[in-house]
Amino acid sequence: MMRPIPLQCCLAIFAVLGAAAPAQADTVLDNANGYTLDSRNALLRFTSLAFDDKGRILAVGSAAQTRAKAPKARHIDLLGKTVLPGLIDAHGHVFGLGEMLTQLDLAGSATLADALKAAADYARANPSHLWLRGRGWNQEIWKLGRFPTAAELDGAVADRPIWLERVDGHAGWANTRALQLAGITRDTPDPAGGKIVRDADGNASGVLVDAAQELVAKVLPKQSEAQARVVLDRALKQIAQMGLTGVHDAGINASQDALYRDYADHGKLSARVYAMIGDVGADFDQLSARGPLKTYANDLYALRAVKLYADGALGSRGAALIAPYSDEPASHGLLFRQNADIYAMMDKAMRRGYQVNVHAIGDAGNRQILDGYQQLIPRYQGAALRHRIEHAQVVAPSDIARFKTIGIVPSMQPTHATSDMNMAEQRVGPQRIKGAYAWRTFLKQGSRIACGSDFPVESSNPFFGIHAAVTRQDAAGRPAAGWYANEAMTLKEALRCFTLDAAWAGHQEKFTGSLEKGKWADFIVVDQDLFTMPAAELHKVGVLQTWVGGRQVFSKE
Repeated sequence: MMRPIPLQCCLAIFAVLGAAAPAQADTVLDNANGYTLDSRNALLRFTSLAFDDKGRILAVGSAAQTRAKAPKARHIDLLGKTVLPGLIDAHGHVFGLGEMLTQLDLAGSATLADALKAAADYARANPSHLWLRGRGWNQEIWKLGRFPTAAELDGAVADRPIWLERVDGHAGWANTRALQLAGITRDTPDPAGGKIVRDADGNASGVLVDAAQELVAKVLPKQSEAQARVVLDRALKQIAQMGLTGVHDAGINASQDALYRDYADHGKLSARVYAMIGDVGADFDQLSARGPLKTYANDLYALRAVKLYADGALGSRGAALIAPYSDEPASHGLLFRQNADIYAMMDKAMRRGYQVNVHAIGDAGNRQILDGYQQLIPRYQGAALRHRIEHAQVVAPSDIARFKTIGIVPSMQPTHATSDMNMAEQRVGPQRIKGAYAWRTFLKQGSRIACGSDFPVESSNPFFGIHAAVTRQDAAGRPAAGWYANEAMTLKEALRCFTLDAAWAGHQEKFTGSLEKGKWADFIVVDQDLFTMPAAELHKVGVLQTWVGGRQVFSKE
């Protein structure tokens, strides 16, 4: 048997050879503090993991068990480090993440003044940009009690158009120059499914909600392929650093699909991507000509789902509610489409064999989509496609059981609860909040929750999501008892929703989501033991290594 290679030496070898260097023999991890779940929901421990030169797991268990399966393997000594299955984000926006990493990031702005200073600094640092773009502002954190205005943004940047998306992506903030280029005047009507925020005189005040954002989007400069490659490279790099070995990309177009395939073909796709086609328009018609792409390039890529939208977001009061907003009695939010229209879109996707994943945040949006699934699924025996509602954020308590009876997957993002707790109950009141972010209620009835982050709306760090799921607290430990802590998950449940159940929601549980014989060696090495550390510190877990299909794609060292 080969003498074990210490962890530090292994990292040095990979630093010289590069992460893409092919394995020369079977590989065994020794002295691991390993955890994985299995299909029976048992939490299994292991100290050794063996995989072959193609990246498939040969054995998981003790050193004796792996030695029997890989007698001539090279050995890597993990020195007691914790090993977990690679984490899967069941709802993210990969290109949006990459764009955020190349644009102005306002996520850390605590006040309107902070955001305006950041915008002015960004403009000075990028004098050649014809348009200035950014994302991440949140008027709730700023305690404005209103949306920011174009006039305020003009004070920071007036000579060029600037367009800043809200943290949730469901509203955007423009300066006067951007409004002018978009042709928005006081006479511009609100588009269907959108709202132009106006001042007391009826003039556009600078913020566009949901579908109204398209008025600016249509005049933004088109992204070149070279720019798209930079964006994708940056996103994949961060995804690997966060310990994500898989992500469900919630809405892509034809050019992004082509780029994913190209990256997969050339060994550059460092995470498994389960993609959803955005909408059922021209891109869907083109991409669906040959039917769903169930797997591509050794399971690195799939395109077998469609992403649709029922409503907007809670923070911008675009989420559609059955009763008016508690803090804005004149508004119910926005259903993007009438029943007949959204059901026709769902039907088109189902008819061609695609999983349908619909964004629904408000209780009216969730009810509309549940009604649609109830009508459509029997036509196609479509429950086997594991249709989903993305977010399932505020659900009428009487509708929660329908997810189970109809067979709909709740695809939920734990950090949405801890990010929204500063305003969610103000929006919906003390009764409706009982059906909001209701993870325990869903789990108790037997629903399998697919967890994600909705990055770049939230951080792409999955340990932030695991922490939020278990504690119902933010990183500062607020509130002390947890926000509606009765809806929290156990640690095992949280790990499962970011691994096996996320894989299941993407029809990928047979080859990823857990560390079992025959599956891909998708795993991470982390710096702390999740199952012995205080729950309040789960968000502090750091990733040391990330492996996808037996190939190391990230090393902290």
